[in-house]
Amino acid sequence: MVLNAEGGFPALTEQGFLVDMNDWDEAVASNLAKANSITLTDAHWEIIYFIRGYYLQFKHLPNARVFTKAVAKHLGSEKGNSRYLQRLFPDGPLKFACKLAGLPKPPTCL
Repeated sequence: MVLNAEGGFPALTEQGFLVDMNDWDEAVASNLAKANSITLTDAHWEIIYFIRGYYLQFKHLPNARVFTKAVAKHLGSEKGNSRYLQRLFPDGPLKFACKLAGLPKPPTCL
């Protein structure tokens, strides 16, 4: 994990997103999850790696509707639906998947 000079998280924005996505690794994701009261499971990791791959491929983040459809296309309809994603990330599936994946805050998220 890349730590700042004080031994804490890498540089974060005011809303807790990494300033530099290159500072991301699984330990950073785990610590961000703990700080946001999320216990990561294999299902979370699958979505985290999916959204990182999406961002690296397309160089932008989708809106929530496109995100859900993309998950359904690549991981199946049982995972690409609002209920499933909301269970994993109750405070906002796209927002928190991006946060834990070390990506910028999606422009469509408050």
